[in-house]
Amino acid sequence: MVQGVVQRPTNMTSSLVECIPNFSEARRLDVVDRIAAAISSVSGIQILDRSSDLDHNRTVITFAGPPDPVEVAAFRAIETAARLIDLNEHRGQHPRIGATDVVPFVPLSGVDMADCIDMARRLGRRVGTELQIPVYLYEAAAQRDDRVNLENIRRGQFEALKREIETDPERRPDFGPSKLGPAGATVIGARNPLIAFNVYLDTQDVEVARAVAKKIRQSSGGLPSVKALGLLVDGLAQVSMNLTNFRVTSVATAVGAVRAEAAVLGVGVHHSELIGMIPEEALTGAAIECLQLRQFEPEQTLERRLRDLSSSGPSARTASFLDELASPAPAPGGGSASAYAGAMGAALVAMVAGLTTGKKKYVAVEAEMQAIRVMAEKLRQELTEAVDDDAGAFEAVMGAMRLPRGTPEEEAARAAAVYAATMNAAHVPFHVAGNAVKVMELALRCARSGNLNAVSDGMSGFSMARAALTGAAYNVRINLRSLKSNESGSRMLKELRALEARAKGLEREIKIVLKERGGI
Repeated sequence: MVQGVVQRPTNMTSSLVECIPNFSEARRLDVVDRIAAAISSVSGIQILDRSSDLDHNRTVITFAGPPDPVEVAAFRAIETAARLIDLNEHRGQHPRIGATDVVPFVPLSGVDMADCIDMARRLGRRVGTELQIPVYLYEAAAQRDDRVNLENIRRGQFEALKREIETDPERRPDFGPSKLGPAGATVIGARNPLIAFNVYLDTQDVEVARAVAKKIRQSSGGLPSVKALGLLVDGLAQVSMNLTNFRVTSVATAVGAVRAEAAVLGVGVHHSELIGMIPEEALTGAAIECLQLRQFEPEQTLERRLRDLSSSGPSARTASFLDELASPAPAPGGGSASAYAGAMGAALVAMVAGLTTGKKKYVAVEAEMQAIRVMAEKLRQELTEAVDDDAGAFEAVMGAMRLPRGTPEEEAARAAAVYAATMNAAHVPFHVAGNAVKVMELALRCARSGNLNAVSDGMSGFSMARAALTGAAYNVRINLRSLKSNESGSRMLKELRALEARAKGLEREIKIVLKERGGI
């Protein structure tokens, strides 16, 4: 076990969190190397990307792994940066308030946003207490509305915060002292995947970039889910963007808006650059949008097809899965079957969206159906993975039950293992339940606007997802019932009830829609 790790009930083989800390250093390679080494020193951590910008004097390191090692790696990185970076000496184009300026956690698989919020708050408390660095929580982890947006916390940067933190109660940190040392302050939070994307203009006039940034960013009335700044980098005006939800505003749409606004000012686009990582879905979506592709399937990309073939296993083939399900073995069982039903529902939604795309009769909803298809495919993948995750979670419970008993130490170890495994066995179907409701929502949109000839397929998808929610909910409640009441379990049950209420509302809505579209 990694030292300092807080054990939580998660399936470590399938639970993945991404962390993308930003450090206020790029010009001293040895410092960046030592920070990266601190991250990679934690077992189970993979550094996915490292990007340094000399003008910004800023480095972004992207790493991923199971939740506990990720949390430890983030702490070690903050600790190392605090020893090596003095904000009093730092100069760079990018806004900053700390040596480790911002640390976001992003759920990838087997965890949800609530888990990442817990990680952010736990890490924030530890950094504030052990390192005596002021910590502000942002995005989904924020404890105040005015701290959801990073730019509000960074107002005035390090220099202004250094003066105001000691006298202005509004600038008091969430954790740690109300005083800035050489390491400054750190912002820690939880968010969805973000794309950092810069567009360089063929001018040296930074005011042009600032004018364009003001036009396109959401806070100024521009594109939703877009944050933008105008900077001068490498002798060119740069529009620096963060796309906080690429499904709302795509990379292609953002670049198109920059191009259009710059053209109004008589300026063209020189080139663009990606900072850090980008979801494959975002690039595929941008390609579809720019090339105006119709009836494109993700499986048409060579790499995707090869991955699908290489990852196919017993539970990826229907007949084999049903054979396993019918066997006397206790796993896979109802939880896996619920996930499989949800995956079938998502597949049918993707089918209906595909049958709607490219039809002249439905050209008005083409973009909507393309987006639905992408989302349905992502849900299908997650629900298919949950088939094996649920079986593995059950086997982990059985393994914990078989631990030795007798001495007080053995009893305590067994009880802790059973608790952790059972909580995880509840978490997997809880995640299935959430995804099942998302599939129902997509099916409703297909019923409302999709190809009328495929409405029965859409309804079948809705029904499959509803069955998945029902079965998953049984598994959540049965697993939690075997444990004593606890905060995490109570929160899970409360959120489960909200999902079930949402499902009932969707059932009422889809009945109305079906009557409107043909009296079904």
